[in-house]
Amino acid sequence: MSTDDIDDSSAPLMEHLKELRDRILISLAAFVVGILIAFSVWSPIFNFLTNPICAALEGRGQECQLVLIKLQEGFFVAFRISVMGGFILAFPIIAWQLWRFVAPGLYKSEKGAFLPFLLSSPLMFAVGAAFAFYVVLPIAFNFFLGFQQMMVTDPEAGPDLVTAEPGMAGILFQGSMEQYLSLTTNFILAFGLCFQLPVLLTLMGKAGLISAQGLIGMRRYAIVLILILAAVVTPPDMMSQLILFLAIYPLYEVSIFLIRRIEKRREADLRAQGLWVDPDEDEAEKGGA
Repeated sequence: MSTDDIDDSSAPLMEHLKELRDRILISLAAFVVGILIAFSVWSPIFNFLTNPICAALEGRGQECQLVLIKLQEGFFVAFRISVMGGFILAFPIIAWQLWRFVAPGLYKSEKGAFLPFLLSSPLMFAVGAAFAFYVVLPIAFNFFLGFQQMMVTDPEAGPDLVTAEPGMAGILFQGSMEQYLSLTTNFILAFGLCFQLPVLLTLMGKAGLISAQGLIGMRRYAIVLILILAAVVTPPDMMSQLILFLAIYPLYEVSIFLIRRIEKRREADLRAQGLWVDPDEDEAEKGGA
C-alpha cells in the first residue's frame, strides 16, 4: 500500500471526527443556553418541585418551610436545577445531533430499531418521572413525616409559644433545601430509569438478543428482581413498594407482548421470502442426524 493510499483511507476517518466534533459543539452550545434559560427561572421550578412536601405538611396543619443549612446552599440548589433543566431543554437538539451522526451508517432495519428507541426513551422517562412526582412522593413524604412528635400551643405561656406534649420530646420537620431537592430528584431519576424497561427490552428483542419465550421463562426471576428494586428505591413501607411493583411489572409483560409482535412480523417477512425455518423442525432434524 502506497503513502497516497494510506492518506486516502484516513480521509473519511478525519471527516467523521470533524463531524463528531461539530455535533458535540452544537450539543454543548444548546446545553449551555438551556442552563442559562433554566437558571433564570430556577425559583419557580423549585417551588413546583416542593408541591408534594407542601401538600403533605398542609395536610398535617404545618407550614411549608425549608431552611438553608449552609450559606452557599441556595446557589448550589439553583445551579443543580439549572443543569437538569438545561439538559431537558437541550435534549431534542442533542438527540437530533446524535441521530444525524449515526443514521448514515445504519441499515434500514437498524434505523427502524434505533429511531423509535430515541423517541420513546424520553417519553417513558417522562411518564416514570410524573408517576414518581404525583403518586410515589406524596406517599413517601407522608410516611416520613409520620415520625414527627407534634408541638402544641401552650395557652398559659401565650398563644405564640409552642411546646411538646407532656412526656414527649418535640420532633418537628425542618428540611434542608438542598437535601429535599436531592431526595426528590433521586426519586424522579430512579422511576424515570425504571420506566425504560420496555424500551430497552424491546430494542434488544428487535436486535435478536432476547426472545418473548425467553422473557416468559424468566418471569419468576423478573418478579423477584422487581421486588428487590422496589425495596431499594422506595421508602420502607409496603404501600409505596407495592405501587412501584404494580407499575414496573406490567411494563415487563408489555415488553413480552411487543417482542412477540416483532417476532411474528419477522417470521411473516421471512416466510414471504421463502427463508423461514421452523425452530422445532430444525431441532428435530438435528436430533435425527
